Amino acid sequence: MIRKMLWTFGGIAFAILLFAGGFLLYVTVTDYRPDEIEPIVMTNNPDRVMETGNAFTVTTFNIGYAGLDRNQDFFMDGGTGSRSSSRRQTELNLRGIGTFLSGLRSDILFIQEVDIDSSRSYGINEVDSLKVFLPEHGFSYADNYKMPWVPVPVLHPMGHVRGGLLTLSKYSSSRATRYSLPGEEKWPRQQFDLDRAFIENRIPVKSGKELVLVNLHLSAFDKGGNIRKQQLQYLKTYIQKETASGNYLIIGGDWNHSLPGTDPKAFKTAQAWPEWLQPFPGDFKPEGFQWAVDKNVPSVRTVDVPFKDGLNFRAVIDGFLVSPNIEILHVEGYDLKHEHSDHNPVKAEFVLK
Repeated sequence: MIRKMLWTFGGIAFAILLFAGGFLLYVTVTDYRPDEIEPIVMTNNPDRVMETGNAFTVTTFNIGYAGLDRNQDFFMDGGTGSRSSSRRQTELNLRGIGTFLSGLRSDILFIQEVDIDSSRSYGINEVDSLKVFLPEHGFSYADNYKMPWVPVPVLHPMGHVRGGLLTLSKYSSSRATRYSLPGEEKWPRQQFDLDRAFIENRIPVKSGKELVLVNLHLSAFDKGGNIRKQQLQYLKTYIQKETASGNYLIIGGDWNHSLPGTDPKAFKTAQAWPEWLQPFPGDFKPEGFQWAVDKNVPSVRTVDVPFKDGLNFRAVIDGFLVSPNIEILHVEGYDLKHEHSDHNPVKAEFVLK
């Protein structure tokens, strides 16, 4: 009897190991490995031409796949959740986000964490959902998270994921490109992690130059910030090349650092500074470049617990870095109390000199 039980348990253990090994082999072989530089499709590209001397607005917003509303937590930050609470809530969050962005009337938008086919957002194509609210904008989308199955948390796994970055513009783009950012976690964790990238859109300016738009989402939860250092070095080299060409440059999005000129201590909290949040490196900023941030409005909250004003740690990690030939007219963060996302949007008004 005991021998039979041992054989049974041994068989079960072997089957589990065989399945786990086969799954790891599958995700390794099918791992999404894009080229460093890839062209991406532009949809509904408008005819409007950018001109110097005319003010325009740019908004950045990490929408948290329309699943990280104020009532949600997230396992990577110490919570337990990995998906939106329901399909209906995802749709409500998308409607709230779309309605807000439509009313904001921003000329250009940088959106991060937009799903197009993910278990965590119930298979909703969020790009298509946002198009309904922003019909005058051209769209450029690029993947940065593409996995057949993310098996964690074990009891409620994230599941199938496909999502990424979305840039929207009322101005004509000559081309849109996906740039892969460097830095990887060790195997097998990297197989289940994001493939970080940024979207570049090149906007012809009537004067003959170009306005180069960069929509980015840097890494978080990389221990010691080593991957983020590699990504910033890559970005610095890219900036130097574009600056030498005399172009206008706006880099914006979710930097996953506490941005220069801001201080999280300004926001009331009952929590300690989270391990994943690092101050922005002081030696990064290229000569003459300026930060466009709103130091008075937090743009992100911790998601180890649902949101409660005065409880969650909050900071400014979303904003813009702009070249010296661009004047910053105004920057405004919008404290939406994380009603539909763990981030808040930031809008800036610029003019090309």
